[in-house]
Amino acid sequence: MAVTVEQLITPEIHQPARYLGQELGAKRKPWNSALVRWSLTYPEVYEVGVSNLGHIILYNILNTQPRQLCDRAYLPAPDLAQKLRDTQTPLFAVESRRSLIDFDILGFSLSYELGATNILEMLNLAGIPLTWKDRQNYSVWGDETESNQLHYPLIFAGGQTATSNPEPYADFFDFIALGDGEELLPEIGLILEEGKKNQLNREAILLDLAQIPGVYVPQFYQMTEAGSVHPLRADVPTRILRRVAPPMPAYSIKFVPYVQTVHDRLVIEVRRGCTRGCRFCQPGMLTRPARDVEPEAVIQTVEKGMKETGYNEFSLLSLSCSDYLSLPSVGMEIKNRLKDYNVNLSLPSQRVDRFDENIANIIGGTRQSGLTFAPEAGTQRMRDIINKGLTNDELLKGVKTAFEQGWDKIKLYFMIGLPGETDADVLGIAETVAWLQRECSAQNRRKLSFNLTISNFTPKPHTPFQWHSVSTAEFERKQQLLRNEFRQMRGVKANFTDVRISAMEDFVGRGDRRLGSVVRRAWELGAGMDSWWESLDRAFNAWTQAIEEAGLSWKYRQVENGEWNLIQLEGNREQGTGNREEKDYELLLDQPLPWDHINSGIEKDWLKEDLKRALEAATVPDCSFEGCSHCGVCGTDFGHNIVIEPPVIPQFSGEFIPNSQKVQRLRVWFGKLGDMALVGHLDLLKLLERAVRRAFLPIAFSSGYRPSPRISIAYALPLGATSSGEIVDFELTESMDLEEFRQTLATGLPENIPLYNIQEVPVNSPSLTDVVKQAEYYLTVKWKSETESLPQWEEWINAIKATSEILWEKTTKSGQKKIINLRKQLKELEMISEEGTILRYVGSCLNDGTQLRPEHIIEMLEQVTHQEFQLLHIHRQQLLTPGQETSSDGDNLHFVQCDQKNGF
Repeated sequence: MAVTVEQLITPEIHQPARYLGQELGAKRKPWNSALVRWSLTYPEVYEVGVSNLGHIILYNILNTQPRQLCDRAYLPAPDLAQKLRDTQTPLFAVESRRSLIDFDILGFSLSYELGATNILEMLNLAGIPLTWKDRQNYSVWGDETESNQLHYPLIFAGGQTATSNPEPYADFFDFIALGDGEELLPEIGLILEEGKKNQLNREAILLDLAQIPGVYVPQFYQMTEAGSVHPLRADVPTRILRRVAPPMPAYSIKFVPYVQTVHDRLVIEVRRGCTRGCRFCQPGMLTRPARDVEPEAVIQTVEKGMKETGYNEFSLLSLSCSDYLSLPSVGMEIKNRLKDYNVNLSLPSQRVDRFDENIANIIGGTRQSGLTFAPEAGTQRMRDIINKGLTNDELLKGVKTAFEQGWDKIKLYFMIGLPGETDADVLGIAETVAWLQRECSAQNRRKLSFNLTISNFTPKPHTPFQWHSVSTAEFERKQQLLRNEFRQMRGVKANFTDVRISAMEDFVGRGDRRLGSVVRRAWELGAGMDSWWESLDRAFNAWTQAIEEAGLSWKYRQVENGEWNLIQLEGNREQGTGNREEKDYELLLDQPLPWDHINSGIEKDWLKEDLKRALEAATVPDCSFEGCSHCGVCGTDFGHNIVIEPPVIPQFSGEFIPNSQKVQRLRVWFGKLGDMALVGHLDLLKLLERAVRRAFLPIAFSSGYRPSPRISIAYALPLGATSSGEIVDFELTESMDLEEFRQTLATGLPENIPLYNIQEVPVNSPSLTDVVKQAEYYLTVKWKSETESLPQWEEWINAIKATSEILWEKTTKSGQKKIINLRKQLKELEMISEEGTILRYVGSCLNDGTQLRPEHIIEMLEQVTHQEFQLLHIHRQQLLTPGQETSSDGDNLHFVQCDQKNGF
């Protein structure tokens, strides 16, 4: 039987705060204010999904549309997923906590070939049929007056993988949104508004959507025997256009999660698209043309975003960040404007040939951030084949600049399995790394070290290398060649991509509609979260079994053997033994591909010609800065490259200098009530730090390599416990009025973190952990009895009080056993409510680790009574500090009172 979401989000599940949906910046529009209700459903765990910039931008844009709202949902971790199934509770959106089936439209991001199994998991958890065929006879629109009327929302996907080749996933979606969604999704929303007003049926609304450029409705198309896709009806386009939109940095300011995320920082896009023309790179081909963002728009958005969110780090994002020519001037201007905010800038992987002192000067802040370059290949010949546009001299110059600017560890990306690659090219990776180490050395400096990621090349649709294949055995052999070389090198750590992942990505990514049954069966067999190493074996076994059951093992063997180019001669189809040498080269390139109906803007003939150029190691210039490469993109449908002349780099006004002067210490008593009980101690500390930054309070910083705000909380609460007696100290660099400080801080805190009291204490007074001596708790306890007899609480409590010794074995962090007398740490114990059984106790809470925890009370009860008890809830009423008053047990203690209910 279904239960409420609140009953599922408990301390027993991992990171329960990820499901709260009450982040700073969340829109939370009233349900009844909208005619069309969206949920952007990201098929990864919250920490990954909430870090995705596209997810954030589209969420913000949709919530600006009148008569529409947008909520969010994420793939639940396995523990919550099991709870949902056990209780038959449907998957919910995090803000409204409504079942996903209540929405009009669900939008999934599909940015990874094997990610579709996570989408099926979410649909299943939501109680929504997995395929469009199973949904086609049901209305899209729910009747709120008829709660029993069955309806299902429209299900669509967007993202890079969905745009490049949607065919393996066509069975599952009502439509696919191709390309950029910033302008496309609002257009879809207007069609949905009219459709809902007129109560159009599912087919009619999908036909209307199919008229929008960028919307592909798979059910209106069919696959031929050769794998190509053609319309079933005359009123839909033969080829579907990829949409292109300009970057919109104003919509990039994100909500601030309560838990640490994958990218725990503000991220702003500075350039969309890349025209470098790397022949292996699908994003570079599918995001053309390149479009710069106006420098002042970037600067203003970062400045606004940092002040609104309280983040201390931001990142400027682009496929090729260094090709944003304004990067040095924009980065320096931001550092100057936010000098007093102690901010750090991090950049994604950069073009090593553009890395210079100007870029080095803007990276980092009070601490140096990591540095990543992607040479991709170890020899000049291979870099020319892939059109990397990088010479050995440029590689050395960039790495040497980084070394001279203080970096002693650099991350490098390489690939193996590229077309035309020989063993000499593979070994050239190790030789290049060794050469860079030799050339970048200096006296009294530690040796330059490298962290290498060696990926297996996976051919992608819409690239010149889409016709290429490499065998799994060849990948393994080449990996072993490099492992043998790296064993002899110091200061080099190499990570290799699992060849099984590469083979599966290739098989699915270049597949056709026949793979729909494989994807579904793989999910049924347990494939999911396939990019996570801990589930790789399970996922691989599930995929291979699904392929075998679908009768496509012959095709997968071609991938493993490096023989599959998406073109099979009819006579070899059953055996799966194509002889590549016997095929006519031109005929091979002219065969239809499952994604030919997707108009990416790049002409197929140009891809063929560029493949030929690659085999000749001929390069193509970057058309953003040199001559046109005639790929076919630029024009009315897709626009043109926009390259903005960079402003002059402003003079650096100096690094942030942490002020460690302590002028005032303020002690604040606060509560942690309701949902905030699910926020962990470290996340609570970060929440307070960001609130202080948003309020621009004059907080003092610690000294040292990584200065941090001087904010200290007394003794962590157990996860799930509420409190009305927490204490935190803030050390300030200038004096503030107490009430002004309280009001300023309170404006940046959630309502379930109330501030009760504030007082000034001497700057050099002992720390909170030294001041607090005892803690008072209220515990809700259940007696687990199989009899109908009444509990004897007073008798049990008196038995504990009458006992002088109740021993408990403690295991220290070092693994040593230590016997503790729990009774000695208990100061007071009483029952304050028989209904619900609430016990009140006061126990030791000392800095040396002597703490009487709530679970110790249960231990004492069970030892003395020989009964079983269950701890249902913990509420810390107050932390007790030495004062003038004397408690009943004679100790000199001051009870800090509050005027707030205890949060039960």
